[in-house]
Amino acid sequence: MPELPDVTVYVEALRERIGGQTFRRALIRSPFLLRSVDPPMSAAENQIVRKVRRVGKRIAIGLENDVWLVLHLMIAGRLHWRAAGKNALATFEFSSGSLQLTEAGTQHRAALHLVQGEDGLRALDPGGLEVLEATAGEFGRVLQSENHTLKRSLTDPRLFSGIGNAYSDEILHRAKLSPVALSQRLSAADVDHLYAAVREVLVEWTDRLRADTGGKFPEKVTAFREGMAVHGRFKLPCPRCGAKVQRIRYAANETNYCPECQTGGKLLADRSLSRLLREDWPRTPDELDLKLERTSR
Repeated sequence: MPELPDVTVYVEALRERIGGQTFRRALIRSPFLLRSVDPPMSAAENQIVRKVRRVGKRIAIGLENDVWLVLHLMIAGRLHWRAAGKNALATFEFSSGSLQLTEAGTQHRAALHLVQGEDGLRALDPGGLEVLEATAGEFGRVLQSENHTLKRSLTDPRLFSGIGNAYSDEILHRAKLSPVALSQRLSAADVDHLYAAVREVLVEWTDRLRADTGGKFPEKVTAFREGMAVHGRFKLPCPRCGAKVQRIRYAANETNYCPECQTGGKLLADRSLSRLLREDWPRTPDELDLKLERTSR
């Protein structure tokens, strides 16, 4: 799912291309995409674009009559600045060109809402803290307002805005904190380290994605980036210490972490492997490799 750095770069690219331009119409080919009926799409047609901004992980396009087009790309939705294609869920036609929305797979999770005014936008905003605009004290109060694992806290859009599965892995690795550490058990120093890591990772990756696009429209938006420390790097060496990156799998997601840097060498329980190995669950990555080798014989 595109997260804060990716969505920020999308927003900046759209501002350059559609700011001050006229939204002509939308050609929607998927019955699952449009999730609202009031105001109708006709209220947006032939209106000038006045604003483009990020609302959490959503992209909001504000028109002169205060109607907003709000896109949530979810996991597999992507944007392209080009003419309509046969696989597009929707094409948004502007006086300056066409914005195409595609979505890989068949689950149809991407969503488009039309809302009226700031009140309509707020209704779609989960309300998480904008960390790049927050002080360390504000960050700490939100983090410890509920007692969850750090992975869950960082990815909860009601707590923090724009952080998802990929960048939470990178943030926790940068901070040298376990993804399953509980937020209310962190020391003040750990909270400060995490605050610094959040800001560093999000700023660094936003700058990096800007540089990668080179002024072009971002076409290679992915959760798995060359240069990430742990996310998507299961069994590859940690760039800091060389230990094998490990993972916790759950549903369609996984958490990647370095056991040496983040958990004191301890292997965190993976749900599927825990069921397989039961009471023989290993304590270290080396023990896990040995047990998996034995079970495969």
